[in-house]
Amino acid sequence: MDLPLGSDAASVRKRIEALEMLLERSLTIPVINRPVGLDAIAGLVPVAGDLLTAAMGLYVVWEGRNLGMPKWKLWRMLGNVAIDSAVGAVPVAGDLFDFLYRSNTRNLKIIKRHLDKHHPAQQVIEG
Repeated sequence: MDLPLGSDAASVRKRIEALEMLLERSLTIPVINRPVGLDAIAGLVPVAGDLLTAAMGLYVVWEGRNLGMPKWKLWRMLGNVAIDSAVGAVPVAGDLFDFLYRSNTRNLKIIKRHLDKHHPAQQVIEG
C-alpha cells in the first residue's frame, strides 16, 4: 500500500483510513464473519500489545491536531483511546471489550466529519 506523506487533508485522510483498517478491520473471523484488527489481536499480548495499539490510536489524534481540529474534538478522541486502552488492559474482559469497542473507527468518523465540513474540496473519491 502506497500512503501519501503530505500534510494536506486528502493525504491525512488516506493515512488515517489505512490505519483504522489495520487496527479495526484487517482480518475476518471465519465462523462469525466479524472483522477484527490489530487492536483486538495485539490486546491479547499483556501490556506490550495494549501500549502499541494505544500509541497507534494516539497517532490518529495527533493527525487531527495537525489538521487544526477544535480542542473539544481532540479531547473526545483522546477519551476514546483512553477508554479503549484502560478497559482493554483488563485481562480477559478487556480482550472481549477490544473486540467490541472500536475507538479508532469512532475517531476516524470524527475526523471525517471535520474534513467534510472544513476541507470539502480535498475529499478523496472512494472507488
